[in-house]
Amino acid sequence: MANDANKIRFAPNGAIYMAPAPTAAGSNTQLPTDVGDGGATAPAGYKGLGYVDEAGVTITPSVETSPVNVWQSAVPVLYQVQSAAFQVSATLMEFNQLTTELFFGATWVQQTDPDTGTPTGVYRLDLASTPELSEISLVVDWSHKTVNYRVVIPRAMVSDRGAIQLQRTENGRFELTIDALDHSGSLGYVLTDDEIIQNAP
Repeated sequence: MANDANKIRFAPNGAIYMAPAPTAAGSNTQLPTDVGDGGATAPAGYKGLGYVDEAGVTITPSVETSPVNVWQSAVPVLYQVQSAAFQVSATLMEFNQLTTELFFGATWVQQTDPDTGTPTGVYRLDLASTPELSEISLVVDWSHKTVNYRVVIPRAMVSDRGAIQLQRTENGRFELTIDALDHSGSLGYVLTDDEIIQNAP
């Protein structure tokens, strides 16, 4: 196959969306099957997480294996899968309800006056000493010119959080690592309308 610069891809446009995991109680999330439009429109039932810092989104599929060694050979005769993972990392730049609840792992509750029951305009987010880990569904969209890509993770959970720094000259940001969970034997899937995919079965 000849070298072709037209097959080099960038991701100048994109977005991250989330929804309740489809297996969660009361969730009616329908996993998207279309390729989307590169981050311009959220999939049905999903909400956008807003701006991401200029480093963009890091998507890491990984498979951990161990060798099977035998007496008759100095090299492994095969490898066995020990674990598999599919991970998305990003630093979210916006302070909004979704990003703050995802980062702190809790839900905002509007406070009311104890005497009148009138909303006070104050919202409280309680950090439990034994937090409940919530599952989400995650979609990452990006595009290069007219080519669109979409990663769908049906079930996922925040596995790591970076420290938030409050400074005079730098904006606060939420550094998150999100790991896929098993969903009927799948970690997720990738959709594209890229013409480089040819003769697919």
